[in-house]
Order: sequence, then structure tokens, then C-alpha cells
Amino acid sequence: MSDNIANLISFRDVSVTFPNKEKNIEAVKEVSFNIYKGEIFGIVGTSGAGKSTLLRTINLLQRPTQGQLIINEKEITGLKGEALRKLRINIGMIFQQFSLINTKTVYDNVAFAMSAVGKSKDEIKQRVPEVLELVGLIGRSSSYPVKLSGGEKQRVGIARALANNPHILLCDEPTSALDLETTNSILDLIKQINVKLGITTVIISHEMNVIKKICDRVAVMSQGNIIELDDVFNVFTSPKHEFTKCLVNRTIDLVLPSRLLQDKNRKTLKIVYSGEKAEESIISDTIKNFGIKLNILHGKIEYIANKPFGILIIQLSGNEKKVGEAECYLKNRTYRVEVINE
Repeated sequence: MSDNIANLISFRDVSVTFPNKEKNIEAVKEVSFNIYKGEIFGIVGTSGAGKSTLLRTINLLQRPTQGQLIINEKEITGLKGEALRKLRINIGMIFQQFSLINTKTVYDNVAFAMSAVGKSKDEIKQRVPEVLELVGLIGRSSSYPVKLSGGEKQRVGIARALANNPHILLCDEPTSALDLETTNSILDLIKQINVKLGITTVIISHEMNVIKKICDRVAVMSQGNIIELDDVFNVFTSPKHEFTKCLVNRTIDLVLPSRLLQDKNRKTLKIVYSGEKAEESIISDTIKNFGIKLNILHGKIEYIANKPFGILIIQLSGNEKKVGEAECYLKNRTYRVEVINE
């Protein structure tokens, strides 16, 4: 993320309501927050949370019912005509289902985005190969979408979104139609583009793993509200809202068979590591210092925003006093310790 933390996009009490015969549907409810210039900002939530609607307000594909949307210090909510067209040229969008023109080649799909806004043939001739090389498709320019894999189709979509040199890139569930390996390659590409071009990127997803992999900050949405907003590392290591905790726990998935928790002669602990302590030799130090038996049942350490975060489930047995002392020692050396078989 850039050191420049100037606000590029600001939502001020933005609401979106859809009229309905029985009852109006409040898709977004008085949302206020800022997106910084140059960052990758994530919006996460389950289906129907309002995240896609909120994303589409940024380029006014969905107009807010109330509130203000400010981009680069300009209020854009009421833009129409030529002013709206200029706004949208500066905002690229990547779609969930690729939305390619099947009768056009890869080259022509990207070129179409430029010709549609009045770019000259010379500009198109120069720019299209540039963006195809950027997304790793320079050798596929004459291919048609039917001959492409899902990952290649999304790369075309990314190239098309970048063709007009936008300042903002909107990503609407860009990996939900892809397998895990392809998802990771597309997320890596989006991250590389953000770093190389400094383009402010907003990505929505229902998958916390997507947000965890590339975002700097994240807003968690539920029923049209933003219930939590923070750095991604903080949201994963110290979620505040119960709904956020549920989303985070699904990504960790450290479930144990019940039989392992039924032995009352062994104390079962869930240890949460955060920051530098995740890389220290805490477990071996505990065994050495207290002379107890320590069995590791489950665990993982991963890196979020280049900072380590880990969870380990262990069982302690031996002298009761020494076990108690070891538990206190672990609490002092780690971020959090929970007893899970009491």
C-alpha cells in the first residue's frame, strides 16, 4: 500500500433503497467510510449483504438513494451525461462472469473498451499489446474466448478494465467462478497491478480467504450495514463483531474430534499467536522449562499483510502444578490462550 493515505473515495451516509410493492428493500443503509489512494480495499459479506450494490455506486451503475459519494474531492452522486462518461473512463471494472464478447478475439475485446470511449486506432494499437503483456496474454491476442480457460478469460477482463488507464479498479467477485489454483494466480495478478500501477483497487467477495490474501483493509457488511472496518490483519486476529468472528472462524477450520476433548486428565488449550511471537520457539521453551508432556493436536501459521498469525491446539499433561504454571507462561508469551475442554 502507498504511504499516501489521502482519501480517494468517500462515502457519506450513503443508502440504496429498492422500491417493492410490499416493502422497500434497504440494500445499503447510511454507510460512511473512506478508501485510501493506492490501497486494495476489500468488502466482504454473505449473499444479500449489500456489497455488490455498494460497489456499483462508485461508478454510478447504481445511484445512491441518499447520501454523498466523493471521488478525488469531487461530489459525483448527481453526475450525468458527459461528466458521468468521463468518470467511468477513470474507473475500470472486473466482473464475476468475465462478460467477454464471444465473437471478438482477445485483442478486439480489449480494443472495444477503448474504441467505445473514442480512442484513436493508433492509441488502441499501442495500448492493447501493453495491457495484454501486463496480464500475461500477449501470445493469445488472436484467440477467441471459447478457446480460453476461466483464468485466461478473467485476465482478458482485467486487461479490458485497465485499457483506458483508470485510477480506480473495481473487482466484483473476480474469482468466484475459478478453481483454487487459478484464484490464487488472479489475486496475485491484481496485487501486482496494484503495486506496479498504484491503482486504487476495491474488491468484493464472500470469501474471507480472498480478502486475507491481498487486501490492506476490509469492511465487513451484514444486512446493508458496515459492522466492522479495519486493517485486514486486525480483523483476522482481533475481530470485534460476532458476525465477523463467525466469518473468520470458517477460514481457520481447526475442528477436533470430540474424543480428544473428553480426557479431563489433559488440559486442552487453544493458543493464538500474533505478530513476532508467532515465530518464537514458545512450545519448545514450555516443554524445557516445566518438564511436562505437550501434544500438538492441530495448528497453522500463516502470513496476513506480511505479518504472522497462528493458531495452535495443544494438550498438556503431567504434574498439575507444573501444568498450571505452563498455562500461565503460555498466556504471557502469546496473544491469547483459551482452555477448550473445561
